[in-house]
Amino acid sequence: MKIKICGMKLTSNIIEVSKINPDYMGFIFWEKSKRFFSGNIPNISENIKKTGVFVDSPINVILNKIKKHDLNAIQLHGDESIDFCKKIKLLTDIEIIKVFKVNANFNFNKILSFDKVCDYYLFDTKGKLPGGNGFHFDWEILKKYPYKKKFFLSGGIGLLDINNLKKILKLNLPIHAIDVNSKFELRNGIKNVNDLSNFKKQLLL
Repeated sequence: MKIKICGMKLTSNIIEVSKINPDYMGFIFWEKSKRFFSGNIPNISENIKKTGVFVDSPINVILNKIKKHDLNAIQLHGDESIDFCKKIKLLTDIEIIKVFKVNANFNFNKILSFDKVCDYYLFDTKGKLPGGNGFHFDWEILKKYPYKKKFFLSGGIGLLDINNLKKILKLNLPIHAIDVNSKFELRNGIKNVNDLSNFKKQLLL
């Protein structure tokens, strides 16, 4: 099971969090976010995939950020179309994660057409903001997931969710990674390294 820590912001905190070796580290390039990243990503392990998070950004902006920060993956968190994802796929060879906001009425059939234009899906809670709302959706709906494509599970996940996460993982769903953010913060964009380390240890037990 892989772990993605999203919403990184402060250089010193990025370096400290990198020491627990998450598989992915997310940097939000949406200016309206409280965790908007505007600096330079410090040197971190090559084993950590630097992931740029975008919300309906123009293709040229995404490509510029990929080049500037040497990103390994991008997360499309807006209403990006199939054609948009296809263009990105043709222009770059990095991982593409397409986000879908889930609630009780979510229909998995509508995402099948994205299968060939992204590498992973990410399921987040449908809320007022594109992400970082701090609460999770009813994971029971994941039992209806009919596809083989791997996905990230996101949405208000914290230390108190360990037991429920382990139950979900026993269902043999194609979960690629657990994505965490706001529940591990001391303040916006600043992560609690001890809590993250404990979470990783408990999840992987």
